[in-house]
Amino acid sequence: MTKFFTDVVEKKLARAKASRNDINVSFRSDLRKKSFSKADYEQLAAWRYSLRRFLRFSEEAATQAGLTPQQHQALLAVQGMPGREEATVGELAERLQLKHHSTVELVNRLENAGLLKRSVGTEDARQVLLKVTPKGLRLLEKLTAAHRAELKRVGPELAAVLSEVVASASESETE
Repeated sequence: MTKFFTDVVEKKLARAKASRNDINVSFRSDLRKKSFSKADYEQLAAWRYSLRRFLRFSEEAATQAGLTPQQHQALLAVQGMPGREEATVGELAERLQLKHHSTVELVNRLENAGLLKRSVGTEDARQVLLKVTPKGLRLLEKLTAAHRAELKRVGPELAAVLSEVVASASESETE
């Protein structure tokens, strides 16, 4: 069972690394395309601006709750892990797009604050599982309520701007 689990984790990490490489390859291939129009730049800038405004809201909400934005994202990533309420350090590192050692330091700070708990994996004693504590969950619930309210307010704008960018990108691929 341990060998199986190790193989599964290694395959997931390889896929994650490959997906990051796909981003770089995609970026390089876009450089070979035709030049972009002023409207292309305006649409992309509008999307980045809308997204940045939401992210700024998120950062300020986390700070007001006594967390760093990265701590909030870590709690959310662990609690939001598909199909379960725990994550490994490696999974959290991938979700946050951080290096393993940086994630360990973040986990240390969250654990010291009583917001996250570590435990040993049941199938593999080498595995460290992370779970949001009740204290962390109370904070996360407040932040999630604030984020949902903000998304209700700005969501239509975000969706519309993103839709324009995606439609424009799709059109340029067919040209």
